[in-house]
Formats: sequence, C-alpha cells, structure tokens
Amino acid sequence: MQAVYQAEVSGMDIEQSLSNLFENESFVPETIAFATELATSTWSQREKIDGIIEKLAIEWPLDRIGKVDRSLLRISLCELMGKESPPSVIINEAVELAKKYSSEEAAKFINGILGAWIKTSKDS
Repeated sequence: MQAVYQAEVSGMDIEQSLSNLFENESFVPETIAFATELATSTWSQREKIDGIIEKLAIEWPLDRIGKVDRSLLRISLCELMGKESPPSVIINEAVELAKKYSSEEAAKFINGILGAWIKTSKDS
C-alpha cells in the first residue's frame, strides 16, 4: 500500500516507489516478491480499478476520495480480482489499514465499497 500511495502522491513510477520502500526497510524475500507483484499489478490496472471504484462509490467522485483511501481501495480490489486470498481476509486487512492510516469513517467506506464489489462480482 505504501508503494502505491507513494507513486500516486509523488508521480514517480511504481518500480521506483518499490525501490524506495525496500531500501529503507528490511523485508524477507517472500514479502518483497508478494508486494512487488501486487503493487505492479495494481498500478498497471489502476484505470480499470478506478472505474470500478467510481461505479461503486455513489456520490463520491474519485478525486474526492483521499489518496490513502484510494490506494487502499485500488490494492484491495486488485487482490480481490486475483482471487488468491480469501475475500474476508483482504477486506479485514483493508479496514484495519484504513483505521490505522486514515479514519474510522474511511474504514467503513472502504468496507462498504469492497463488500459491494463482492456482491456485484457474484451477481455477474
């Protein structure tokens, strides 16, 4: 999430953002591989993901959603679309990150958007 947020805020490419993150902290190789795959996949699909967010975030244009919240939604939706982790785990992590880095209201908003995506993706 930090790399996606940094790329969004700074305008740098996702590879540079990941490089900055990994040079400043120590991670096990599996974490680096997972984070790199998820961040690059999220970044490459952000137009598609943003379209999903705009569709589900009724009355909330994308530019009104805070950058932290938008980054959390993007990465969570990308991970949900990948179907490798249980949806409940992905949503819980997104909600906890929102509580930590944004607000309680943001956590509820993110929970609602991700829950709506789960419902609509099952209906289609």
